[in-house]
Amino acid sequence: MSLLCSPSVKLTNKPLSRAALPDSSYVLSLTSLGNFYAASASSPSNEITLLDKTGLRTVQILPGHEGATTYLRTIQGLGRSTQSTLLSSGRDGCVKTWDERMGMVSIQMMAAGRRPLLCCDASSDGFLVAAGTALQNEDAFILYWDPRNPAAPLRSHGSTHSDDVTTVHFGKTPNLLFSASSDGLISLSNTHEVDEDEAVTYVGNWGCSISQGGWVNGSNKPHFWTASDMETFGYWSNELDCIQDTDIRHPSLHNQGQTWVTDYLINCHCTQKVESGLAVFVGSNEGDAALITNSDLSQPTAPWTIHSIWAGGHVGIVRSILWDEDHSALVTGGEDSKILTWRIPELYSPNAQGERDDTMQIDSPILKREWQDMDISESVSAGKRVRR
Repeated sequence: MSLLCSPSVKLTNKPLSRAALPDSSYVLSLTSLGNFYAASASSPSNEITLLDKTGLRTVQILPGHEGATTYLRTIQGLGRSTQSTLLSSGRDGCVKTWDERMGMVSIQMMAAGRRPLLCCDASSDGFLVAAGTALQNEDAFILYWDPRNPAAPLRSHGSTHSDDVTTVHFGKTPNLLFSASSDGLISLSNTHEVDEDEAVTYVGNWGCSISQGGWVNGSNKPHFWTASDMETFGYWSNELDCIQDTDIRHPSLHNQGQTWVTDYLINCHCTQKVESGLAVFVGSNEGDAALITNSDLSQPTAPWTIHSIWAGGHVGIVRSILWDEDHSALVTGGEDSKILTWRIPELYSPNAQGERDDTMQIDSPILKREWQDMDISESVSAGKRVRR
């Protein structure tokens, strides 16, 4: 499957700023919090580091979670608060909100029996927090708390999924929760329904372990994206019918000396700056990242297009990525402990410009020379790009 080249495609090999986590920790998650970026580290650290956006200088280190910090995100207006709040989950069975100024936990919500938590989110009105548990004793739960009364969960749903709950995301309306699991199922649940048997409104079965997913709000009806442990990408209707099931490693670029082959999906980002409303960030085993989009996700045969490549910053897998649209910046975190910020170029819009051109356009002759001089050998069976 070919990968079209956007007329505005850029190759960038010089990050704007850089930092590194201590103890050779992986950078597992990234989120934007006011004037800072927050990054969660892998074991043995498990810490959450706050870095200023201008130069990635460390301004605060939060202790994170015992065992592992599994998820990190920024919430607007949690409970009665009107400010942005950092929310995290961990294998210590806790969901925590943080007072970054004091460097301490402000609210702690705990699962019964300290069941390990793998993901978390808060509703748009800020009055409900959800978390998904790991499978334990043949049970996996979606837990709900009222952050104004965090002592115990409001309710727990144990029949929605039968394996690790890897993703929970609220929609724009606070009563709908999207969840995904290693059991291959994705679900939409009514979070206000007390009766668990009545809570699940739609279910989709992908038949493979799902690692992440989320909402796509760009049309009259919401859609959903998923990523599997087998590097497949899924796109789903508002009733969780599978519209697209694509091995994300298949769209590849081999054009006039330029090559891009995807090894894995990093994450997806909902944005109005691309046609389909979804930017898909993919990576290579060498540590490069790229932005690709699909012109029409509702059509399985619609072509994929590559818009930007960020190369040479990381060594090894890029584990996390954040598009900070407010500052026109991309933040990447890798297994090499590095956190890098990059310039993200203006994306090509076929509605605003002329016809599509399939050639790689790189403004800098130095970058173009480096790209073309790269000795690239390809293995079709392994789907890898090897540099020499």
